[in-house]
Amino acid sequence: MSTIDVREVKSPDDLRNFIRFPMELYKYNKNYVPPLINDEKNVWNPKENPALNYSEAKQFLAFKDGQVVGRVAAIINHKEEKELGISKVRFGWLDFIDDLEVSKALIDTVISFAKEKNISKIEGPMGFTNLDKAGMLIMGFDRLATMIGLYNFEYYPQHLEKLGLTKEKEWVEFEIMFPEVLPEKVEKFSSLIAEKYKLKVLHFKNKKEIEPLIDAMFDLLDKTYSSLSTYTPITEEQKKTYREKYFPFINKDYIICIEDENHQLISFAITMPSYSKALQKANGKLFPFGWWHFLQAGKKNDRANFYLIGIHPEFQRRGVTAIIFKEIFERFSKMGIKYTETNPELEENKSIQLLWQDYNPVNHKRRRTYSMEL
Repeated sequence: MSTIDVREVKSPDDLRNFIRFPMELYKYNKNYVPPLINDEKNVWNPKENPALNYSEAKQFLAFKDGQVVGRVAAIINHKEEKELGISKVRFGWLDFIDDLEVSKALIDTVISFAKEKNISKIEGPMGFTNLDKAGMLIMGFDRLATMIGLYNFEYYPQHLEKLGLTKEKEWVEFEIMFPEVLPEKVEKFSSLIAEKYKLKVLHFKNKKEIEPLIDAMFDLLDKTYSSLSTYTPITEEQKKTYREKYFPFINKDYIICIEDENHQLISFAITMPSYSKALQKANGKLFPFGWWHFLQAGKKNDRANFYLIGIHPEFQRRGVTAIIFKEIFERFSKMGIKYTETNPELEENKSIQLLWQDYNPVNHKRRRTYSMEL
């Protein structure tokens, strides 16, 4: 019987193996969407990832008969510990072949790391912060992954449960099919709400006009989610990183911004054309031809993804979503988009889920983090 050897990632070759392992594991899976390799490298570079300034992290590879058979990262977010009093080791970048000995060796490594740090809880899969990808897929294995969602085989959660980990948090995702004609009540209601609260939808001539609003969007994001117990405010460094990472992908026609009579931003929604198939074709690289697939996905697509939505708490139950939905419907109809997917929403975050209730949402994916008290 072969033994499982777990080694810490130390060299550039190790990091290359760490990044490429899932791309090999899912090579023949039609629903897996590979990340961009450079983005994955930047995650582990303190100059590129501000979370490394207040976190410590180690990556590990599992070997069997000389072959890489699994990977995992163990992370401590000291900012979370200091500001929220949450003491835990986060684990992420968890991938493994269908071999319980391998998954056990990886989880045991995370447990050992936690014990060394005198921390009595582990939870994952998750990233450095609550804005990173999180949650192991437990439903929706037959659906195409999105750029911001983790994908995994069906045996992953089965392994973790066999190893004694239990559900910690759960997220739901919805698919919405756009009707051919906007319901009359949405049309009327959106006009009434805009008039009642003196709200205005902003229209942008070019992407540059959006830039002055980015900080206001982040502030609104903080206000929208601050009531969630696990939310930590976005740092200036994070704002800079997310701006640099995602702004190049943004299309002005996919951003909805609403302001009040005082020109204050009260709501925004960032959607994007689905880049899942483009990422599959690019296979981790923008060059020499990956960029072409992204360009085509932006021009011709029948699917879009919600990435972020922010609504000021004072307006969350005032029907503002009718304005957002009307605006999205009109724009998407012109672009030929028929489907949109929401981003993962915590199952207890009912105020966000209420946003979709009038549009026949289908809960097509679920994901969760697993934890263990040591």
